[in-house]
Amino acid sequence: MSEKIEKSDREWKEILTPDEYYVCREKGTERAFTGEYWDVFKDGTYNCRACGETLFRSETKFDAGCGWPSFYEGIDKSKINEHEDLSYGMRRVEVTCAKCDSHLGHVFPDGPAPTGMRYCINSLSIQLDEDEGK
Repeated sequence: MSEKIEKSDREWKEILTPDEYYVCREKGTERAFTGEYWDVFKDGTYNCRACGETLFRSETKFDAGCGWPSFYEGIDKSKINEHEDLSYGMRRVEVTCAKCDSHLGHVFPDGPAPTGMRYCINSLSIQLDEDEGK
């Protein structure tokens, strides 16, 4: 893993928009079918919007029909941390960027092969770096 990034709330607010800050730092979520990437299927990598760490490849993205970008696996298990989330009266698994602790979304065991997992990620927490020439 890359060196851990730690910033104050003020520093995060200087580099993130208010909506990005709400999702990444306050563990918010965007409404289904409203995010920038829920229906985008371009070749490239998806990086953490807060720190730039590479998290997902487009080859693992699929249409889960849930309204959020969904991936069946991360690019490297060391780049994504998983935490139990008991908020809103539900038992879920939150995923965060291992480098900067930004909230990404949640992971569910109802995805496609080969992993059977569905990383349900907020568009506001990632940014697509498109492959050149595609």
